[in-house]
Amino acid sequence: MAVANLDARENLYLQIARSIEDDILSGTLKEEESIPSTNQFAQFYAINPATAAKGVNLLVDEGIVYKKRGIGMFVAPGAVQKLTGKRRQVFLSETLPAILREAARLGIDRRQLLAQIEKTPVQG
Repeated sequence: MAVANLDARENLYLQIARSIEDDILSGTLKEEESIPSTNQFAQFYAINPATAAKGVNLLVDEGIVYKKRGIGMFVAPGAVQKLTGKRRQVFLSETLPAILREAARLGIDRRQLLAQIEKTPVQG
């Protein structure tokens, strides 16, 4: 489980879902591998199991994880591609425009922004 501390400013179930997504994208959880149970999430984060279940079920609805009856939840085939596509869309439609607006407010033009992007190391 990637995130040990939850942020009170964001819905806990969304943070649970994102932590599972992060583990899938980082390779910590691989396709067809089981994910922790909702009770394990609840115990680890000291939250209600229903809240953890809501986060997991969000990913079930998106086809990122699936349930094997009586066994548990597993990372779905194609989950990495789905998550990559989803996150790219969010980055391009929300994150990047927010960065450009903030740069404009600070008087940083696109040329300066591109120069800074080129010299900033990628940390992963």
